[in-house]
Amino acid sequence: MTPNQKSSDQFISIDALAAHIGTPDCRLIIDARTDDDFADDPRLIPGAERRPGLEAAAWAPEFAGREVVVYCHGGFKISQGAAAYLRNAGADAVALEGGFVAWRDAGLALVPDAAVRRDAHRRSHWVTRARPKVDRIACPWLIRRFVDRDAVFLFVEASQVLAVAERFDATPFDVDGAEWHHVGDNCTFDAMIAAWGLDADPAMARLARVVRGADTGKPELSAESAGLVAMSHGLSRLIGNDLRQLEQGMLIYDALYSWARGIEDRRGRAIGEAA
Repeated sequence: MTPNQKSSDQFISIDALAAHIGTPDCRLIIDARTDDDFADDPRLIPGAERRPGLEAAAWAPEFAGREVVVYCHGGFKISQGAAAYLRNAGADAVALEGGFVAWRDAGLALVPDAAVRRDAHRRSHWVTRARPKVDRIACPWLIRRFVDRDAVFLFVEASQVLAVAERFDATPFDVDGAEWHHVGDNCTFDAMIAAWGLDADPAMARLARVVRGADTGKPELSAESAGLVAMSHGLSRLIGNDLRQLEQGMLIYDALYSWARGIEDRRGRAIGEAA
């Protein structure tokens, strides 16, 4: 192996990681940049959580038995050292080739760290109306797949959403008076993907049309919207527990996003062949 070659069991390419972002089997992602590097660009690869890279020996045991990707600014000493500590602690850990810089320069999605408030355990807390149908399942799916996989969701009486949010320091959504809500013809899902820079993903934009059509009573926006309405209402009738419904509903959006990515992949190949 020459000095410039990399062991495939110690690194992952940005293309390989991008292909798994948003999928249920995506590796845990750790942003191990220094505070100075993070301050220069306080955005995260979707789904990443911040950990001090130079303190990896202390926190690595938390990830024993897990599959992890760790990145620093340029993909050199900090991420490779942190990945080595993770492997010593029993994790299947790889460093991201090129680090944050390579991901950013490739124009891939980045989520502002200020997008969510987190507690001492690095979890975000969200509250919305009980008996979710479309938007109130789609938004938690988006948050858990692209922002915070450990996010906590509270489903309460509609009249109490804002009060619960205030008393428990949770973020309210999909209710009048909340930061995250419908705007014009767009639903809450639209607002979130736009604010977090995820609408540049053609597959996410396609999924958003399906969600918007289903949630705003405009099935003409997408041929799949009517089917999503049927599945969402059927799931609500079938499962009386909101959290169980959320867990089952996640699979619907995993499937829809995979479908949308498949379409965009085929379009990309067709364009490449025609060029």
